[in-house]
Amino acid sequence: MPEKKKRIHRTPAEKAAIVRRHLVDKVPVSDLCDEYGIQPSVFYGWQKQAFENLEGLFADARGGKRAKVARDRELERKDAKIAALEAKVARKDEIIADISEVHLELKKSLGEN
Repeated sequence: MPEKKKRIHRTPAEKAAIVRRHLVDKVPVSDLCDEYGIQPSVFYGWQKQAFENLEGLFADARGGKRAKVARDRELERKDAKIAALEAKVARKDEIIADISEVHLELKKSLGEN
């Protein structure tokens, strides 16, 4: 019975480096597969995944540093507004609880059940 090869799990950085060598350095796929002991179908799967994720890369980088700072400021502003609204709701709940308690006491003192 032939000995089974141990599966090698590559990190995302390793996969990216291998695909990059093909695309940038023009290393043939067959050479990369021999060097890293991978099947061509595995390589092409990684390449497909890289191309499918390009749009996300550009979406994350839209507008550069200034746009990121502006988005961060907007998120901070929204977080502060959420915190203020949560505090307002908490105060409202306390007031409703107090009013309900007074209402029940009044009903009891007037003999209403």
